Amino acid sequence: MEPRDFLRLVLRSLLSHRLRGGLTALGIAIGIASVVLLTSLGAGVKQFMVAEFSQFGTTILAINPGKVTTQGGPSTLFGASRPLTLEDAITLERMPRVTAVVPFLMGNAEVESGARSRRTFVHGVGARFHEVFAMEVQIGTSLPEGDRRAGRSVAVLGAKVRRELFGDGPVLGQRIRVGGESFRVVGVMAPKGMMLGFDFDDGVYIPTSRAMSLFDERGLMEIDVLFEEGTNPAELEAAITRTLVARHGQEDFTVTSQEEMLDVLDRIMGVLTSAVAALGGISLFVGAVGIFTIMTIAVRERRAEVGLLRALGAGTPQVLGLFLAEATILSAAGGAAGLVIGIGGAWAIHWVFPIVPVHTPWSYVVAAVVVSAAIGLATGVLPARRAAALDPVEALRAE
Repeated sequence: MEPRDFLRLVLRSLLSHRLRGGLTALGIAIGIASVVLLTSLGAGVKQFMVAEFSQFGTTILAINPGKVTTQGGPSTLFGASRPLTLEDAITLERMPRVTAVVPFLMGNAEVESGARSRRTFVHGVGARFHEVFAMEVQIGTSLPEGDRRAGRSVAVLGAKVRRELFGDGPVLGQRIRVGGESFRVVGVMAPKGMMLGFDFDDGVYIPTSRAMSLFDERGLMEIDVLFEEGTNPAELEAAITRTLVARHGQEDFTVTSQEEMLDVLDRIMGVLTSAVAALGGISLFVGAVGIFTIMTIAVRERRAEVGLLRALGAGTPQVLGLFLAEATILSAAGGAAGLVIGIGGAWAIHWVFPIVPVHTPWSYVVAAVVVSAAIGLATGVLPARRAAALDPVEALRAE
């Protein structure tokens, strides 16, 4: 059989049953579209989260009060845990390979300038907080270096707070009231934007000791440690743990690196991706059953055609290839339609809701095409083998 005749037979068979073939391809299209759409959204969210976490770089360790994993009996039997203190931060700052340490505390307070006032976040930070948080000073200076225990009454404003309290007017040297206490403005930060829903521009930055006094807090929310490039994070983490255990008498804190945060995020997104793949797999399975059913019915309906082909000299491989080609074309067409629907749907969602991140990995696109073709081959083998095994005389007699 000539290739041209082979192709004509395949296309004529498909076109003679447009509705049935279209519904069969639709099953595959829905499966592929759901996989591509959901994985595009998942990959977009993953890229967004990684970019958000990576804003501060990967040379940071965060120390938080309390131990994440607890073993043994209640700690109250042997003494209560101690909060993180300014003394802890000062001690860590003297460690080798440590570039900067920021004792961090956050609260909410009324900020006033003349007749204008607004409630916003107040951050208690160290003098080098802009280095650790990867921020830039746009006007003036950062918080001054000095005795951590007795911070001066100075403040640095976020870009949004400066705009709402002072507009385009002069700001350096101006007095503001934070929670009823007076502070002198020494700087304004460049716009930083949002991170995980938190607006860094909508805040006031004051010395940590003043924030502790303002909010009547004995301990810190976090200590952030910036270390030199090339430092082994695990070794530094172990050294910090030893130092703080010696001060506290027990490990009543948790040290987390940016790499660990990203690893946790990657595991979470991996679980979500597996769940998405499972949902898409169910749709693909339904489409595969549809192709198998349609091809089985086609073999029964075309017994006479198969018998005539065999009587005219068509061999078993040619009849087998005829039915396999039909199944593969149906699944490939469904796969192509699914790609268009999935990718188009993902970007349509992003266009309507720009806040929703979208990213379609080409690996998923290639995998979708390969899977759709493989489904056609796999589900078409058995019906095709049955067609190829028909006896010509018996097949013609069926007519």
